[in-house]
This record gives sequence, structure tokens and C-alpha cells, in this order.
Amino acid sequence: MKTCVIGIDVGLTSAKAAAFDERGNEIRTVSAPNPRVAVSRERQEVDMDALWDVVADVMRDLTAELTREGWTVASIGATGHGNGLYLVDEGLRPARTAIASTDSRAEGVVAGLDPDTVERVRRVTGSMPWAAQPGVLLRWLTDNEPETLAAARWSLTCKDWLTVCLTGAPSADLSDSSGCGLVNLETRDYEPAVLDMLGLPAETARLFPPLRRSDEVVGAVTEAAARATGLPVGTPVVAGCMDCVASPLGAGSARAGDVTVIVGTWAINSVVVPSDIEPPRVTINALLPEPGTMLAMEVAPTSAASIEWASQLLGARATGPVTPRDLLEAAQDVAPLADGLIFLPFIHGAPEHLGASGTFLGIKDSHRYPHIARAVAEGITQYHRVQIDKVRASGATVADGPWTLAGGGAKNPAWAQMFADVVGHPMRRQLGTELGARGVALLAATGIGVDVDAWRTDPDPALVVAPGESRADYEKQAKVFDRSIAAMGAVWEACA
Repeated sequence: MKTCVIGIDVGLTSAKAAAFDERGNEIRTVSAPNPRVAVSRERQEVDMDALWDVVADVMRDLTAELTREGWTVASIGATGHGNGLYLVDEGLRPARTAIASTDSRAEGVVAGLDPDTVERVRRVTGSMPWAAQPGVLLRWLTDNEPETLAAARWSLTCKDWLTVCLTGAPSADLSDSSGCGLVNLETRDYEPAVLDMLGLPAETARLFPPLRRSDEVVGAVTEAAARATGLPVGTPVVAGCMDCVASPLGAGSARAGDVTVIVGTWAINSVVVPSDIEPPRVTINALLPEPGTMLAMEVAPTSAASIEWASQLLGARATGPVTPRDLLEAAQDVAPLADGLIFLPFIHGAPEHLGASGTFLGIKDSHRYPHIARAVAEGITQYHRVQIDKVRASGATVADGPWTLAGGGAKNPAWAQMFADVVGHPMRRQLGTELGARGVALLAATGIGVDVDAWRTDPDPALVVAPGESRADYEKQAKVFDRSIAAMGAVWEACA
């Protein structure tokens, strides 16, 4: 009998399910677009039932293929975008449409917090409050939709909702909940001071499920979930983790000092640090499954989401669709620096820039589609550099070796070179597998006692990209980019 494990990875753009054998080799991956909806300028929401339908469809395709090839599924786990808010009632039905992590409706809540209190809470939770954190969104609902909170029983994250759909039981894990700024990193339990900081009553804590290890089995596939997905009834399901944690695990970048740069809907820039130190001063510190370690992260919805937005915008009146790949290919038709055009990639805002919006600077009559394409790619990459610099300045110790580059920036060779040139450090492209799904599948294997030593692979030195001849140009652009962000604060505030 051939056995495998499955990892489900649901970001803000697509849902993926991937099967891996006992040695960590990918067998097959199936994916489909996600039903995220822009309700308004500030509001991004997800139909929870529609999301589960997408995941179930993807799973059916995958399990049907596995069955044809003689594979038996031994365990499963889910990872998903962190933060945002997925509320369910006592019957585990959605209490409202989920709020995505790209939502910015609660920026006013963050702006009104006392800075001294924020700093005290940061020291114990490792996270700074921002608009799409669950706690901040719960405060917004308290002020604007109290009837929703009255009907809610559990506050979940994206992957917790999928676990509920699989097992019929609520759960939460330490990685996701710490990455949401809800956990005391020392006691590894929910921190009441978070609710006090946000002006929420203490009884709000009733919404948070008991915390479990990321690789802990929290339930089994129900008959209803088996009918929907094709999984065997009773398949063990682990708690899982947030995608920011799953991807470094899948890439094998979970040692102290390892840096991972993920180019997804969100820009994720993380380094592994000890969990027994004062948390580095970054937006998020999330506990890793390996005891004694955590990820110090700077994150923002400023990465591939801008590529997708620009390709849709530029293709809206074209005879055929413009894909993200088309956009990146067009970017290579002009020289670095896009003839002076700069893009600030805040189409979904950013945690540390209240009111920020996507902005082009320096645009002239001479600029054409390729200039816009290159400016968008360069703007995304420059903001990754800003965040990496902040991680390094936070006190986190960073390894000297190549940093892991995953997502769209890794898959496109020209963009990978741009990353190395902009950040001024060798980048190792991660290709050939779905890292988030692989990371949570590793947890699913660990949860049922599988020896995962064979999952650890040596990185391919041929995939390392070193800074090239454009490095000096991008250093000059970086100074203009940083000054532009600093100068735009008052303008964004006025526009908002």
C-alpha cells in the first residue's frame, strides 16, 4: 500500500491541495481561484461557504487521481493566510462574511490606540496592531456590528475554518494565533492585555479556541467532509499553521538566522530567531512548531497582488487578457529604473502606513505599458527591501548565506535577478513545489508519527542568484523610493 499526506494551502488568490509521499516528494497538486470580493475601497471579504466549496472541489480532483494511482491518504493539514477574521456561530456556521487580511476598514481603530500601551503589549506578544488583525477587527465589529458578535461563538482564521469543515470541531494553533498578536510568547497562552489595549471586554476571550501545537491531531475527517472531498472518513487532521510559517518549513528554511522572502499576495520577509529573547521590533513574531524558535516578520499586502491588479487593469480594454506573466515579460523590454517612473505598491494599504494607497510618481507622456510594468515590479521589490532592512535593524541575527526566495519572484528569472540587485544579497530561488502545502503536509506527517528526516533536502547552488550590474542603479533608486514614501504620508491622509 502506498501512503501519502496532503497539505491544503489557501491564500488570498488561490486554493491549492498537494499530496506528498513519505519522503516528501510531491505527487500531484491541484489549484483553483479563490472567491475574494472587494466590497468597497477599504473592504475585502470572503464568502466562507464558497471558499469551502472551492477547496472541496480541488480536493475531489486530487483524491480521485490519488485513488486511481493506488495512494491512500494517511493524514491532512491546512494552512492559510494569517489574520483577517472568520467568525462562526454555535453551530459552526458563518456568522458573517469573512474579512480578508487585505481589509483596511479598521485603520481608525489602530490610529486611536495609546502608543505606550501598544509598546507594552508588543513586548509580550511580539506583534504590532494593524487593521486586519483579528482583535482589531473584533473591536471594529463591537463598534459597528454588535449583533454579529452577539451571534458569534468562535473567532477563527482561514485555515481554522477549513479544519472546522473537515472535522466539525473548532481549533487554533500557536503559530497562527501568535502571528495574529493574541498570544503571550513566554506563557504560550492567550494574552488578556491585548483585549484591554483594544478596549474589548474580557469576555471576548470566549471566542478564541483552545491553543494546540501545529502538528497536533485535532480531529478526523467527518462523513460530510468525506463526501465533499473524497477523503476517507476518519483521516487524521492536524491543527496546521499560518502560511507565513508553512512556507519556510516547506523550503527547509527553519534554522536560526534563515531568511525567507515570499512574493505572494502579501510580501512576507522573515528570519528565524530564538523565542526566548525580547521579540524583535517588527510587525509580527510568530511561534514556529520547533520549540524555542519563532519567525520575526515584516509583512504587507504589497507584493504579487500589485502585479495581478496591474495586469487586470491594463488588460481591461484589450482584445485578450493580460496575465501577470505578460506583465513581467513586458517589464524586460525597458531598462532598469523604468525611465524614472516609481510605483509605491500600496493598493491594499500597509500595516505601518495608515491610509496608504497605490501611487505612481514621475509619470510622463513618454512612458508606455512596459515602463508601467517594470515600475510595478520594481516598486514591489523595493518595498520588500524596505521590510528586509527593518527586520535586520530589529536586532534579529541574519545568516550570511543566500536567502530563500519563494513565490512569483522565484519563478520568474528576471524578477529573481531584480530581487538580488535591489536587496543586495544572493537569493536562492525555490522552484518545483508548493512550499506552503509542503510545509503543512510535513506537519501532517509529523502528527501521525512519520519520520520526516527524508523531507529535508540540500538546496541547489545552481538556483542562487547574485547581485549583478544593476545593483548600483537600484541603490540610487532606493533613496528616492524611501524619500517618496516618507513624503506621501500627509497626501495619503488627505486622500483617505
